[in-house]
Amino acid sequence: MPKPETPLGIPGDGRCLFRSVVHGACLRTGKPSPSESLQRELADELRAKVADEFIKRRADTEWFLEDDFETYVVHMRQPHSWGGEPELLMSSHVLQMPITVYMRDNNSGDLKIIAEYGQEYGKDNPIRVLYNGYGHYDALRSPTGGAKSKL
Repeated sequence: MPKPETPLGIPGDGRCLFRSVVHGACLRTGKPSPSESLQRELADELRAKVADEFIKRRADTEWFLEDDFETYVVHMRQPHSWGGEPELLMSSHVLQMPITVYMRDNNSGDLKIIAEYGQEYGKDNPIRVLYNGYGHYDALRSPTGGAKSKL
């Protein structure tokens, strides 16, 4: 069995953030890893809910979006639009689960936490995603038993 910090390859089709998050949500809740087609379907559903969450939380989110709010939300609904920090934050609210983002340290190769979202939904056993630094996200296998990882 792969080590907990093993990345699970996610297709780079513009949905990678959403695919990684739904993949991690399945693992976190004890469901099997979704097939590529189910992963795509779940990712598109999450994307739509994230766009709706932006609208629901407009007063709290509008100020940190780089674009005009309506333009941004319309763009984010497109299946090949890349997501980033705002989408990770909204994903944590939609799923009501914590999300931790890791990056690999260039010197040691170890994983380091670069961002945490949704900690109001708990801090144990977060959805874990790996950001490669070049606009791509992969899912990370969650530690077994829901224990916190000591990376």
